[in-house]
Amino acid sequence: MDYQYIQTAQELQSWCQQVHSCRTIALDTEFVGESTYRPELCLVQVEAEGQLALLDPLAVNLQPFWELLVSGDRETIVHGGARDVVFCYQAVGKMPARLVDVQIAAGLIGLEYPAGFNTLMERLLGRCFSKAETRTDWRHRPLSALQIQYALEDVRYLRELWAVLQERLCQLDRLEWFQEEMELWKAQILKKVQEEGWRRLPGQAALSRRGLAILRELWQWREHQAQRRNCPARFVLRDDLLVELARRETANIHRIRAVRGMHHTGLRRQLEQIAACIERALHMREDQLPQPNSPSSSSVSTILTQFLYAALATRCRQAQVAPSLVGTPNDLRDWIAYRLGPTHSDELPMLERGWRKQLLGGLLEDLLHGQLALRIQDPSAELPLEMVSVSPQPGPAWGESSPPALPSGERS
Repeated sequence: MDYQYIQTAQELQSWCQQVHSCRTIALDTEFVGESTYRPELCLVQVEAEGQLALLDPLAVNLQPFWELLVSGDRETIVHGGARDVVFCYQAVGKMPARLVDVQIAAGLIGLEYPAGFNTLMERLLGRCFSKAETRTDWRHRPLSALQIQYALEDVRYLRELWAVLQERLCQLDRLEWFQEEMELWKAQILKKVQEEGWRRLPGQAALSRRGLAILRELWQWREHQAQRRNCPARFVLRDDLLVELARRETANIHRIRAVRGMHHTGLRRQLEQIAACIERALHMREDQLPQPNSPSSSSVSTILTQFLYAALATRCRQAQVAPSLVGTPNDLRDWIAYRLGPTHSDELPMLERGWRKQLLGGLLEDLLHGQLALRIQDPSAELPLEMVSVSPQPGPAWGESSPPALPSGERS
């Protein structure tokens, strides 16, 4: 196949001028992220209305390309492209205006989500590609013929794939759903890039405000160390150790050393720095302490979540939408916490907004209030469950206590 390999500033400038008027660009990237502070971009693959190119970021600064990508209102097509978009944002502080992720589009027409590229190619275009280069180290040069072929195939058919998906979205009257979801997807990527990462750590929701201050100080110290050494942050200090040190709220070196996992040789040399971080947080004024995140939904009943998720999945399958795109069990827990909480928060949970609300209607609410029931219709069917209306029954209102059941054999 014909393609251009761009590895000089002059070649890049010429190519950018060549494709500047193209209204659609398909994009993919190859990167390595196992051993560096940030994933290292190793290759950019582009298809611009029939023109294929490989841009080599190890040989040339790709700033002109990223600026081209965010200029105007051209359509940028990706597959599972969150990382691709982050590379663009980190380079120029913007995202492409009109992003299309075929993975999301596929979920909105009933295919699995997130579906792999080969799965979509086979299901929608009848093409199969080799996976031989999936684990290749893209930092090595020169690239082999097989690596080049593998890289180009990731973008060569994206426009064709999007055309099929777009037609199906229009048939289902879901193009607006897709456009809405792409805006949400972009906002979520931006939030993740800009949000302080310590707020996403498992276990932080259980910490006091003082503990959160310690966690923030330790996180910032760890980020500085990882950036200086160009290694993944977890190589400096594991996430679970950050949270455990914050939970203990002590700057005593002997007690820090006693935490399981802190005996590592590299950490022993840094105990004084770790203790100093904790000490700073312990002496912060109350008004300097971080506020906790919104109330946790971790206390929501697992059984209730599983029950409602079965209903959600059934509705999604009936409507030909991937359940995992509509929401995860965590999203459902957020919805339950919102509905059962003493007061509603200002921000609606995701399942109460936009196309998701339109899809689900009052399903979850009716199930929660006992106005609908879920039952097995046919155990051998692809959709074995069905929802049935429930007649109002005399007894205590929802939320009130029922009288205790009588032991077997007793009568009132």
